[in-house]
Amino acid sequence: MELEEHYTNRSGWLRAAVLGANDGILSTTSLVIGVAAASNERNAIVLAALAGLVAGALSMAAGEYVSVSSQADIEAADLIREKMELDTDPDMELLELAKLYQGRGLSYALSIDVATQLSNHNALEAHARDELGINDLTQPKPLQAAFASGASFISGGLLPFLVSLFAPIKSMVICQYSFAIVALALSGTVAAKAGGSGTLKAVLRICFWGTIAMGITALVGHIFGTKAIG
Repeated sequence: MELEEHYTNRSGWLRAAVLGANDGILSTTSLVIGVAAASNERNAIVLAALAGLVAGALSMAAGEYVSVSSQADIEAADLIREKMELDTDPDMELLELAKLYQGRGLSYALSIDVATQLSNHNALEAHARDELGINDLTQPKPLQAAFASGASFISGGLLPFLVSLFAPIKSMVICQYSFAIVALALSGTVAAKAGGSGTLKAVLRICFWGTIAMGITALVGHIFGTKAIG
């Protein structure tokens, strides 16, 4: 019998990868659009794209590593605390576990039986999973998350960088926006398919907020560029 396909085990790396790719596309493109709206010099535009690409990738990787490491530290501390409680008062912990199962619909007698059998097998694992919500599928992996974020940011940020190299200066803003929207739509589609969720909603959401972000950045660049010229 084949096991059903689930998507929960993809949540950690998928979240980091999607966030990194979208941020790489959106933040780098927004930066380039802001500079392009204020300047007609390709060197300045390319430099902005390159700086945004490198700084963004390193920032995403470092931020994701720190964030996921903090989550891992919290879970590790909870497990240590739970192990101490199991060592000092196992009977109370057994009743606590049984009460959780009663809250999910089991009778008192059955909940005690289930809690006893699971505790005999691996008490800490049972409490980690059912009391603390910690399991192998959602276990934080800081290095994996950091690498996924940094690499995916680069994969997304390369597009606006390449556009800044080859797009005509006079239509730089339009080219950047057009390529970015197509890339964001593709990213949203891939993320939705990989996560087993609805495609249209994901695409519309990322394209809408992407347009808002790039539009505001272009406006700011245009205003400050006009003032600088004046």
